[in-house]
Amino acid sequence: MTHRLFSYGTLQLEQVQLDRFGRVLEGSADALPGHRMTVLRITDPAVIATSGTDRHPLVLRSEDPEDSVEGRVFTITDEELAAADDYEVDDYARREVVLASGTTAWVYLAAEQGR
Repeated sequence: MTHRLFSYGTLQLEQVQLDRFGRVLEGSADALPGHRMTVLRITDPAVIATSGTDRHPLVLRSEDPEDSVEGRVFTITDEELAAADDYEVDDYARREVVLASGTTAWVYLAAEQGR
């Protein structure tokens, strides 16, 4: 089975994709309306080693409907989705969203905001 995954952050980086998925993903530009981006300091040494940074973007729902977060949509397998889940720290939660294009995709949002 395949899934669509929207990435606005480090899952777009080639070194992260190679480490997590064993391949470079091809994707298309899209956006997540009604959300805004902030920065999270990561403390997991493995995630920092893979991404090369301890500063990762984190997306939150916004009260401003004009807010939008740009990113890319990738098609990935069940195994790759599990690998992405394993990569993301507990501050992120995988949620299903509808993107600006109308595409439904998984995305990792701030876990603290719940559903």
